[in-house]
Amino acid sequence: MRSDDLEKLVLHLVNQPGYKPIKPRVIAKALNVADDEAGDLKRSIKKLVKLGQLSYGANHLVGPPAAAGTGYRVTGVFRRAEAGFGFVRPAGSAPGADRTHDIFIAAKDAGDAATGDTVLARLKKKIDSRRPNPEGEIVEIIERETHQFVGTYFEQEGSAYVRIDGMPFSQPVLLGDPGAKNAQQDDKIVIEMVRFPTHGHEGEGVITEVLGPRGTPGVDTLSIIREFNLPEEFANDALDESRAQADAFDETIPPGRTDLSELLTITIDPIDARDFDDAISLEKTAGGHWRLGVHIADVSHFVQSRSALDREAYLRGTSTYLPDRVIPMLPEIISNGLASLQPDRVRYTKTVFIEFTHDGIPLGTDPMSAAIKSSRRFTYEEVDSYLADSESWRTKLTPEVHALLARMRELAQILRVRRFRRGALELTMPEVKIDLDDEGRVAGAHLVENTESHRIIEDFMLAANEAVAELFDKADLHFLRRVHQAPDPRKLKALTEFVSGLGFRIESLESRFELQKLLADVAGQPEERAVNYSLLRSLQRAIYSPEKEGHYALASECYCHFTSPIRRYPDLTVHRLLDALMAGKKPRNDFGEMAVLGEHCSDRERRSEAAERELTKVKLLDYLSTRIGITLEAVVTGVEEFGLFVQGLELPAEGLVHVSSLQDDFYRFDRASHTLSGYRSGNRYRLGDNVHVAVARVDVDRRELDLRVVARGKTTAKPKHTTTKKERQNKQAKSKGHTRSKDPGKKHRRR
Repeated sequence: MRSDDLEKLVLHLVNQPGYKPIKPRVIAKALNVADDEAGDLKRSIKKLVKLGQLSYGANHLVGPPAAAGTGYRVTGVFRRAEAGFGFVRPAGSAPGADRTHDIFIAAKDAGDAATGDTVLARLKKKIDSRRPNPEGEIVEIIERETHQFVGTYFEQEGSAYVRIDGMPFSQPVLLGDPGAKNAQQDDKIVIEMVRFPTHGHEGEGVITEVLGPRGTPGVDTLSIIREFNLPEEFANDALDESRAQADAFDETIPPGRTDLSELLTITIDPIDARDFDDAISLEKTAGGHWRLGVHIADVSHFVQSRSALDREAYLRGTSTYLPDRVIPMLPEIISNGLASLQPDRVRYTKTVFIEFTHDGIPLGTDPMSAAIKSSRRFTYEEVDSYLADSESWRTKLTPEVHALLARMRELAQILRVRRFRRGALELTMPEVKIDLDDEGRVAGAHLVENTESHRIIEDFMLAANEAVAELFDKADLHFLRRVHQAPDPRKLKALTEFVSGLGFRIESLESRFELQKLLADVAGQPEERAVNYSLLRSLQRAIYSPEKEGHYALASECYCHFTSPIRRYPDLTVHRLLDALMAGKKPRNDFGEMAVLGEHCSDRERRSEAAERELTKVKLLDYLSTRIGITLEAVVTGVEEFGLFVQGLELPAEGLVHVSSLQDDFYRFDRASHTLSGYRSGNRYRLGDNVHVAVARVDVDRRELDLRVVARGKTTAKPKHTTTKKERQNKQAKSKGHTRSKDPGKKHRRR
């Protein structure tokens, strides 16, 4: 086992509630550490003690760190600001946790730490009483986030430099032997950092790759791939394995796999989908119950544990969907061929049949390894057309398929209403995606609609994910749950104050049903964006973990990801565990190992999303760099003392309106209400406000967009109506807004 995995296992054990100090050999036994790894475990414990994350007590008993105070050492991740100072976020902090716990590091105390590095910081006596954060200094770099950086090459006064993309360093980095790679002025290059810059000296690096002239089509994508260290080509042994799987597969149905090839099943996917990982069947039983079949591509049949394909899938963790390409988790021979549920082809599945009463109460789940033959491939657009006018589709479909679509709509609506009755939340956050031309440049943008066809598939995927999780939970198995923790009560209290300031009569928003009522009441109102943005900022990020913490937004106590093993490694692990459960085998049931796996998968998910977000930003900035002065309709997405963060509505560019550019008044910041307020009547900017802004300055390399306000949106009106409970449930069930808090099964949807 790797040393970093051992460290994570030990920390997880020691930080459990009720833990009492024990000796290293007892820890080894508790963690099922092999005898030949006992020495590695002891070294890991000593390292953690040195870092201040553990402590030795009497008789060398291992316990948690001593109480914090001056001189106390904290391990965490460093983030450096452009001015040189930075903050250390302590290890173990929950996503979205209060930033006042972060440790402030002055520029002179940051050493050569770079953004993303794991560091050891020592707390100091507080100097600035106005700053809520504790203060400290970095005493050791435990692990570099990366030694590889991407930037723009230039020469100055006979020396060669690179200006690193983004803002990880405030000054250019000196390059040694630039002629080795024949870099030219304004080339995008990849460097290996030889000496990291500090407060006292400049950094130094060497060129490892020249990507091409800045602004050349495709170079921006390559830059992001290198910046985030995204894998591109698959290893040869993994490709050889996938080819061998293709040679061996002949669509026969082996013994032990249930033959469902005669069962009426369909797929519904985006029009440009290349892989189909889920299919649906739905029948009414003689007793009037529903029998929903959710059939998921059986990737685990082709990707065996500890194989070369499994290694590649684990390292990637997820497919990455960049604006102009997909970096898949699995080779296309598997993802677009053998595992894809193509129509009229025998394909292997992990299937769960879920029986519901006529009003949607789940009665039982029957899992199996099966083989299906999809009867028809639908696009979302086709199903929406059917739902709008089903009679016009009678001549286009067989009677059986026509009736199946009608049943699917009916059951999905029943399940949706039940989910909202138990407290599920739905945020209306319209999502805008950019359109690219043949050279990968921005050509426009479009609204991603969450139509009824999307919601039908979403409802069934949610039901299957929950049903499988409950099977594991009843069997007392540790598995990768999809965990969405409840919001911090302090954030909900602040949200309550903010919403009350908008004129809404509400009780404490610590009640999910009060949140439901609020979201229903603001739907269609001028305050809708402000409230949805504020709630989104109050919610924590969903992660993978074996902890029994439930999924807050879905109001589900037991939830996992089962429906997308082609593109997510956690789903693949769930399929393997389901295999063991169905075979009556006793799987390795190690909570600590599962916790480490969950952390890895969550990290890979964050990396993929960050890369997608950053490349979209780069492409938008490149587009706007030739359109200085263009006016955009935008919404305020953040309010700080120094200005407003806004995002375009038709073109989703994000930028800053600095407070100094607001020339019509002097503005003061109110943190509680998320507002900048002037002294003149009506001069106020708050979260969710509509504004018209002009592009003032663009710096593509530094990823900066400066905007100025040229006009305000409509003035907000007070809420006119308070809905009844039944009206709220109906409105939620029929809502057409994009939902970030849900958990659908399709590639373009976030969970």
